[in-house]
Amino acid sequence: GGLELACELKKRGLHVFLDLKLFDISNTIKNAVSGLSEAKFDFLTVQGDPQVIKAAVEGRGTSVTKILAVTFLTSLNRKDLDQNLIIPGEIQNLVCSRAEKAILAGADGVIASPQELSIIRENPLCMKKIIVTPGIRPTNSAVDDQKRVATPYDAFKMGASYLVIGRPITKGNIRKNIQKLIDHLNQR
Repeated sequence: GGLELACELKKRGLHVFLDLKLFDISNTIKNAVSGLSEAKFDFLTVQGDPQVIKAAVEGRGTSVTKILAVTFLTSLNRKDLDQNLIIPGEIQNLVCSRAEKAILAGADGVIASPQELSIIRENPLCMKKIIVTPGIRPTNSAVDDQKRVATPYDAFKMGASYLVIGRPITKGNIRKNIQKLIDHLNQR
């Protein structure tokens, strides 16, 4: 399965971002992260609730694994947040608040869409933390189900530490798609 592959890649000396978005009661999170941390994955994602983050940090112990907190998925917009009973307000401000709470709970960084990068980077608690950014869509590529997107160049310019790029690479010829991304970044 996927976890076995991730462990094998790590054994081969590669960097591994384990995007599980863990969410459960504290004891379960602590135990799960404790077990996963033994493999020394580079990054592990958990949902951005402070109690989840605290449990994950405790479970990680002294492992090198960085705990990254999900703010709000890049496939969500304000209408989606309303349907999920999330408090009113601009999504950028809510993401920034969630990022701040995540860092205060012990997260090493956050997962946030390109549209929130600048406001998170301006926050004194978050400005030097890791921000991993999904919702990356090169110029003229399909947005698919993403709602808060940017090009790779713009995401880096706004403060992303790392980018998550899925379908723009995996749909079609992977080698050509990667070259297009490299060309896009080199043109700037």
